[in-house]
Amino acid sequence: CDGVTYEVIPEKSYGYADKNWGSDFTSPWLWISSCHMKSLLNDRILENSAVEFGGGKPKIFGKALERKLLGGLYYEGKMYDFNFSKFWNRVSIDFEFIEGEKINTWKLKAENRTAVLNLTLDCPVDEMLFINYEAPNGSKKHNRLWNGGTGVGKIELLKKHKKGPRLIDVIEIRNVGCEYGTYDAS
Repeated sequence: CDGVTYEVIPEKSYGYADKNWGSDFTSPWLWISSCHMKSLLNDRILENSAVEFGGGKPKIFGKALERKLLGGLYYEGKMYDFNFSKFWNRVSIDFEFIEGEKINTWKLKAENRTAVLNLTLDCPVDEMLFINYEAPNGSKKHNRLWNGGTGVGKIELLKKHKKGPRLIDVIEIRNVGCEYGTYDAS
């Protein structure tokens, strides 16, 4: 690319692709994605795992839903689904973004009928950029949409149990794709 040769080695690569639907981007906009994961309980690389969360204020049939995310954790062959549209799973997700001078921080707590996922993520401001998205409808509303790919964080995964939550794993996540931004919708 531009005279530079890059070597893509599958064992050392953490790729990602996605698609956005609709004619505009959501506000707030949140995206978290990683497949570079390691168990902190047994120091094992999780080669069959990935985490993904996204959304903010989706529209269904033209009606905006306040602060809704969907996402999931695929953990060594088992899917933990946190999709608000599957109401029978009793999904709730709370999230927070803290814009800092040196570090931007994401905090997320997701629950469904069987599991709890707590995620914290940090990304250095000097390793991020402001993404310049023009919406499919031609408008450009996001003027402060943070984007990075060097986030580092931790996931605490718990199984719900009658006698209280039981720890499944504590997972380090690296090379995290992370975005956050809002715009004034008025």
